[in-house]
Amino acid sequence: MENKGRAQCLITRENKILLVKHKQHGSEYYCLPGGGIENGETPEQAAIRELQEECLVTGMNPKLISTVIHDNHFNYTFYADIGSQEPSLGIDPEIIDNPILVGVAWLTLDELSERDRAYLWAAGLFFIDEFAKELESWSDDISYPSKRSTNSK
Repeated sequence: MENKGRAQCLITRENKILLVKHKQHGSEYYCLPGGGIENGETPEQAAIRELQEECLVTGMNPKLISTVIHDNHFNYTFYADIGSQEPSLGIDPEIIDNPILVGVAWLTLDELSERDRAYLWAAGLFFIDEFAKELESWSDDISYPSKRSTNSK
């Protein structure tokens, strides 16, 4: 199947972000519900389908907020609403025999690793008013995650 890119949904509620927890190759990480765009699908349709598959909720009123190109692949992020629906863990139908989806959670930014937060900002989180206000409150100080040293012992 030709790789047509990835489409994902950004869903927020009360300063929390709906995220799917993955466990793969000994690592755990959070990302937005999403996945590959299938033949005949628009990125918007793919994002809504992936949200339904992974979180068992129906996305409404999707709005494209970010398109990122990485390694010649497009990654589309849509901001959508799920109303009062409560997400729960679905499946990734392409990987049923060895599931990598292990959880669904509403998380605040301070509950995420710096790497996971960086992906969210790149996905367009700063276009969402409640998170844009948080950015405005940050200082102008220069900071950077601590660097790892291979000679630390």
